[in-house]
Amino acid sequence: MKKKKNPIGAILLYAFLIIWSLTTIYPIVWVIQNSFKVRDKILVDSFSLPLGELFTLANYKRAFGNLNIFGAYRNSIFISTSVALIVVLLAGMAAFALARYHFKGSGTIYSLVVASMMFPVFATIVPVITMETRWGIANTASWWLTMLSIILPNVAGNLAFAIIVLVGYIKGLPIELEEAAYMEGCNAYQIYFKVVLPLAKPSFATVAIFSFLWSYNDLFTQMFLLRRPEMRAITRLLNELTSQEGTNYGLMAAAVTLVVVPVVVVYIFLQKYIIKGMTAGAVKG
Repeated sequence: MKKKKNPIGAILLYAFLIIWSLTTIYPIVWVIQNSFKVRDKILVDSFSLPLGELFTLANYKRAFGNLNIFGAYRNSIFISTSVALIVVLLAGMAAFALARYHFKGSGTIYSLVVASMMFPVFATIVPVITMETRWGIANTASWWLTMLSIILPNVAGNLAFAIIVLVGYIKGLPIELEEAAYMEGCNAYQIYFKVVLPLAKPSFATVAIFSFLWSYNDLFTQMFLLRRPEMRAITRLLNELTSQEGTNYGLMAAAVTLVVVPVVVVYIFLQKYIIKGMTAGAVKG
């Protein structure tokens, strides 16, 4: 006999979720609508829609005129895409080895991976900068070396999370498929790329998306390693704008919109992969 659902409980639950979502969505909407308002009217009438005399494109014209927006987007996309690809490649192979091969020290290695997540980036920035300065890649005039100097810390910072997520997912996959592939003559690399990788696509997609977004939003590392104007990523550019135009709320709102909207668009189109990848491991095994 099926248990009857409580309609009042469901209504209260959905009402709570709607209110909670509004507290997250409305600040973004507020920033976007104020980015289209006249600078002098934002503090006076910040909650009205940008209609009539309130509407203007001057904030965006000034943002694109005074700031190297397209160059910053290019740098951000290159950094984030490179980080996501490298993290997926390295974390995938490491997770496969830790999940399927039991060798001396494997448990210790996995424990160290988990423990590494307890160290914040603030605790490692000084040795990272010192090391990269000795290598000659930090704050140089070379665009490629500067991009490399920011990519490496971001890869290191995302690897632990990626390995933990992928290990949990791979352990939930049926090992019989890998054994059958081995009996057919496949080696470890063929098993990984032809069997494990296709089955674990949702989890790999999750790791790639989070690595992309986290490196895109990483401001702390960029503050130290992207000091030249032509090297700055979009979040570093926004921080520079805030320090220069602290009272120009219209320009700040336009700049924040230019930073946030691409992230929101990425999440909207890829949310099913994020949710599926984060929950799939919980129902396997």
